[in-house]
Amino acid sequence: RFTDAGGMDIDHMVPLKEAWISGASGWSATKREDFANDLGDGRSLIAVSASSNRSKSDQDPDSWMPPATSYRCTYVSDWIAVKHRWGLAVDSAEKTALREVLAGC
Repeated sequence: RFTDAGGMDIDHMVPLKEAWISGASGWSATKREDFANDLGDGRSLIAVSASSNRSKSDQDPDSWMPPATSYRCTYVSDWIAVKHRWGLAVDSAEKTALREVLAGC
């Protein structure tokens, strides 16, 4: 729980850099802006602790997972949903990490 909004950040479920290397580099500027400000799906932008956002940075699930193991199933499910919604690619290491988590869900 947070009582001070200063300790919170709005995080892109799929970081902008990850989106760029997963296909957004070929999008128009308008589509990239739509992705960055996506309010059409509650999974795209999420409120997180500032420290968690800094820890995640621009990493994908192959390199970073939420420290709260109880949230990981939701995290990978939401990650997949956002990638699918925007037609973004999933590389092999990322796919392996997603499958490993989902196997335990």
